Amino acid sequence: MKFAAALLSLPLIASAAPLAKRNNGGGKPNIDVVILQYALTLEHLEDTFYKQALAQYSESDFTSAGFDSSVRERIQMISSDEATHVSFLQTALSGLGETPTAACEYNFGYTDVKSFLATSSILEGVGVSAYLGAAAAITSGDYLTAAGAILTVESRHSAYIRNTIGQSPFPAPFDIPLDFNEVYSLASLFITSCPDSNPTLPVKAFPALTAAVQGSSSAPGGMVTLTPPQGFEFPSGPIYAAFIGFPTNAYGAYNTETKTVTIPEGFSGQTYVVLSTSDSSVSDDTTIAGPAVFEITPSM
Repeated sequence: MKFAAALLSLPLIASAAPLAKRNNGGGKPNIDVVILQYALTLEHLEDTFYKQALAQYSESDFTSAGFDSSVRERIQMISSDEATHVSFLQTALSGLGETPTAACEYNFGYTDVKSFLATSSILEGVGVSAYLGAAAAITSGDYLTAAGAILTVESRHSAYIRNTIGQSPFPAPFDIPLDFNEVYSLASLFITSCPDSNPTLPVKAFPALTAAVQGSSSAPGGMVTLTPPQGFEFPSGPIYAAFIGFPTNAYGAYNTETKTVTIPEGFSGQTYVVLSTSDSSVSDDTTIAGPAVFEITPSM
């Protein structure tokens, strides 16, 4: 969801017209169109997120919260990148003869500069995972290159925000890909309503899941409480907490009474976990809630 600068975006915007001529001639929806609409949905969210915060918090608000004045300047750069991404995706979709999805109404829930930056860190991490997960489904080599150009810069933005709030800027050797429904489930937590005219996306949101680390340690071997929504009914049979990883996932027995599971080894940084009926795979068929997001900080 980020380009490093307007200079990088120019060849991408220029390429939107020839890319627009590539469609599947009718029939099933073009998967690249679906992905563009999906990406634009996420870009609108982040674009609005940063614009609202910049309108609300001044440089003095950042310094009063204990951050250097340069932090707000960097946030302005990120916000500019988000606006560029929205413009690029709108141009590409319009060139395809598609109606670009419009921005929704949102409630981001932050209450001050610190909680804004904490939310920013989560959204940036989800952005990395969203583009990484979508890459495998993109059929156009040009769009794959564009997505890769966005992904690498977004990862830099994530590292900057993480470092700014005292988290490791590169906590793990691999980033985690998330599929469409996993990302949409996280994004939908901030969306309050959308225009009826928006194109329908083939995505769904799983029931929400919140994570709270027990005690003061979020290191592997500790316990995390995973709480589904009030009134949630568990299916019969054993339930597992599936920690989404790369190259492999990890699974732990989930106690439906205490709502707890042990944090597995091999995870660090922003971590995603879903409740699943399987202890060997994660799919739309096995996921019953989540993902939940929380930070794992291994003991040194």
